[in-house]
Amino acid sequence: MNDDSIIKLYFDRSEDAITETDKKYGGACRSVAYNILGSHEDSEECTNDTYMKVWDAIPPKKPAKLGAFVVTIARNMALDMYKAANRIKYGRGYKSVDFDEIALCLPTKESVESEVDRKAVLNAVEKFLSKQPRDKQIMFIRRYFYCSTYAEIAGDLNTSEDRVRKTLVRMREKLREHLEKEGIAI
Repeated sequence: MNDDSIIKLYFDRSEDAITETDKKYGGACRSVAYNILGSHEDSEECTNDTYMKVWDAIPPKKPAKLGAFVVTIARNMALDMYKAANRIKYGRGYKSVDFDEIALCLPTKESVESEVDRKAVLNAVEKFLSKQPRDKQIMFIRRYFYCSTYAEIAGDLNTSEDRVRKTLVRMREKLREHLEKEGIAI
């Protein structure tokens, strides 16, 4: 079933919308959640919570890209679950996916509080990625959006973990330079 048909089911308030969403995007949601949470049970719970959030959001929203909309919600929910389960007061730190890796290249929260600034950053990152070769785009998105490990990315791209790691280090440096050129404070 195509995305427009699934969105129509949401607007009709048909429960089949959730079934069709799960068929088409459930695997991606579970994968993203598992990569962040490291637990199949938690990733299932996160995926189910994602469907409830999508149900509440459509309507009134009508996403242009349903897959990106659903997976982004799943990713954000998984990050929230992870933060809640691993609060510093319980003696744990953040997962070694190292969100700090990319954080050094992006502006601080204070400078992107407004929607205009946020969109400028997103546009600049998209512009940067569009100029990269396909394999580098895949590495970047898999690591920093889907939270895949270096080993998973290397396996899927038939390359070494070391190459993936070094490529991403170089890309982060180039991204930082690109953002500075675009006038975005880091």
